[in-house]
Amino acid sequence: MAYSDFTLKRVKAELDLQWIETESLFANIKALKISDYLEQTLKRNLWLALAINTEKARSELLIINILLEVKEKLNNQISLFSGIDFNVDKERGLAGFCDFILSQSSEQLYLEAPAVTIVEAKNESIFSGMGQCLAEIYAARIYNEKEGYHLPCIYGAVTTGDEWKFLKLGNDVAYIDADLYHISQIGKIVGILAAMLQ
Repeated sequence: MAYSDFTLKRVKAELDLQWIETESLFANIKALKISDYLEQTLKRNLWLALAINTEKARSELLIINILLEVKEKLNNQISLFSGIDFNVDKERGLAGFCDFILSQSSEQLYLEAPAVTIVEAKNESIFSGMGQCLAEIYAARIYNEKEGYHLPCIYGAVTTGDEWKFLKLGNDVAYIDADLYHISQIGKIVGILAAMLQ
């Protein structure tokens, strides 16, 4: 079993999580002004990513550029990992690759706790990635605690590149943001991701 085997139903049953899905978690977060570079990159890449319409294309053409913008907005004081093995508890299925992990550490050669944000890329369906993302967030909490970091919450996002849904895990309650953000709100998306890491 791996992260990708987790559905919302399985998360609830096996990880004993409850969730709240009626709150606008990030309504008060301000949009950040994006760089001219990201603006031009998205103008050039968006149509191509949507035309190719694979998870890989969306990750390479859209998502990584958005996450790099966040890293730069935070003065490169965070680390960004793509496609790394994140084996936390294989017996419970908390193992496998994570599309993207962001950490509050500036150490880039290896993942140093605390892992703060997990971003799961999906081809077309946000819903299909929510169970997997929640399992990865849960694993990040275990990972952080083993390293001596006890954070009040861990964040996640499921994205198709042009749509973003944010999640938060605090104690044993998962919050699934009631709002869905579109690429046309890129300043807000970058603002939310930056706030998660501060």
